[in-house]
Amino acid sequence: MQNARILAIAALSAFATLGAQAAELNGDLYGTDFEAKVQSVRNRTDVRAEGQKALPQFARGPVADHAAAAASTQERPAVRNEGAIAARAHRIALGELS
Repeated sequence: MQNARILAIAALSAFATLGAQAAELNGDLYGTDFEAKVQSVRNRTDVRAEGQKALPQFARGPVADHAAAAASTQERPAVRNEGAIAARAHRIALGELS
């Protein structure tokens, strides 16, 4: 009796699994064949030429050092004193206590 129950459960689970994975007849399981359904309107050489033309602007990227470009209006000792005052007044977040 126990073996029959185990076999019945295995058969039902196999049937449910096959039903859940049913797809188109061409084997498009989980949408893995989506590239085949796309029709391109541009040829490869045009796309590559456009990419090569855009590459110099892309490779430069944004300016990395924004702090160097910003002009400061305060001196370092004044900022350190304000930071110390804010820390003593518990206005600065510390770790996970914020």
